[in-house]
Amino acid sequence: MEKKTLAEAVQYQEERFTKKIIFQKGDSVVFVLNFMPGQKLPVHKHPGADVYILALHGDGTIHVNEEEFSFIQGETIYIAGDESFAYTNNSSSPSSLHVVLSKLPSADYAKEI
Repeated sequence: MEKKTLAEAVQYQEERFTKKIIFQKGDSVVFVLNFMPGQKLPVHKHPGADVYILALHGDGTIHVNEEEFSFIQGETIYIAGDESFAYTNNSSSPSSLHVVLSKLPSADYAKEI
């Protein structure tokens, strides 16, 4: 067992958003993204993975497949690997996202189960 405190991963920088890895085991990774006001996560995808995001602190806007949604503290979202997404902290205070990125089993592995 491993136990960590999320507060350790909440670290902001004026220059750019930060990514602090909490756990990385096999094909899964858990991390926190930290954004000062105005900072952005660029549009990207995670093919072959599931992405779960919790708005840990603050508010912002999440963009999924060219649609825009407010994303406020306490909300959570699931994004499939083939969906494109981005995030913008368009508020006046820092924001943090707790992210779980889990790779999907390969087709060969899925057949064995």
